[in-house]
Amino acid sequence: MRAKLKELGEEARRALSQAESLEDLNGIRVRFLGKKGELTQILRGMGSLSAEERPLIGQVANEVRAAIEEELALKNTVLKEQVKQQKLKGEGIDVTLPGTPVPRGGKHPLTLVLEEIQNIFLGLGYSIADGPEVETDYYNFEALNLPKDHPARDMQDSFFISSEIVLRTQTSPVQVRTMEKTAPELPVKIIVPGKVYRRDDDATHSPMFNQVEGLAVDRRITFSDLKGTLGLFTREMFGPNTRTRFRPSYFPFTEPSAEVDISCVMCGGKGCRVCSHTGWLEILGSGMVHPRVLEVSGYNSEEVTGFAFGMGVERIAMLKYGIDDMRLLFENDLRFLQQF
Repeated sequence: MRAKLKELGEEARRALSQAESLEDLNGIRVRFLGKKGELTQILRGMGSLSAEERPLIGQVANEVRAAIEEELALKNTVLKEQVKQQKLKGEGIDVTLPGTPVPRGGKHPLTLVLEEIQNIFLGLGYSIADGPEVETDYYNFEALNLPKDHPARDMQDSFFISSEIVLRTQTSPVQVRTMEKTAPELPVKIIVPGKVYRRDDDATHSPMFNQVEGLAVDRRITFSDLKGTLGLFTREMFGPNTRTRFRPSYFPFTEPSAEVDISCVMCGGKGCRVCSHTGWLEILGSGMVHPRVLEVSGYNSEEVTGFAFGMGVERIAMLKYGIDDMRLLFENDLRFLQQF
């Protein structure tokens, strides 16, 4: 039996040396060491041996098993490495091939329009001012000639955090804050871009939108200065043939006040469905700064005057790019955004 065991060990080594795959290796393990393997069959015949021979044959059997298991482990390592190298060879990267392009982002249409608005007014000598989006009732309403319970507040249904704290409904509070800091120095020429909040939500309104307001305060500023400034702005934004029209309106913080229309960007003023066949499209509100607002901010309304205007960036973008639903600007649909 000892000779048979040694012969079995040699046979296992020969089989292992010829194994070419992990499947072959597993077959060899089952053949020699499995429950019905050749080594197991030999060991089952040890019952016929004498008590003196049994320990000696058992030792030889254990040595043969240990040798086969060691050879199996070594061969397993070699074959796994071969599989790994073969896989790496098949997955090799051809560095001469062009790389996979990484999609590049672009500016949002609102960002493009806002930058264009800012550049136009920066070119006219205005500076950019900023202020808090969470505002006090005083700056958002009272300092702008809108005392508590004033009916004009209904035009700006608002998000109140408390009775005295509100998400700003316009960027006009920054105008008052700026004048308070600069008074009595002149001139004051600022634009105020930023987010504002109102309870609106439909195809042309959003509860959060972007606004740009402008303010100019100095001696002898007239309504003609306002008309000239906004006329230049509309021609720069919508093209040199754009015409402007001023319609009387009401805003608590300006007097006189006017809505500003431009000739329809779709039909050139001839009349179409977009402009309801009037030839005109409303774009912003404006007016001469109310004397009370000047006084509250620290200026003498007998000595200085000013004008102010405000526009929604979304409104300008919709007119400029022919967008018929404001919600497209906030849905993050790449099919829409990649057009700009």
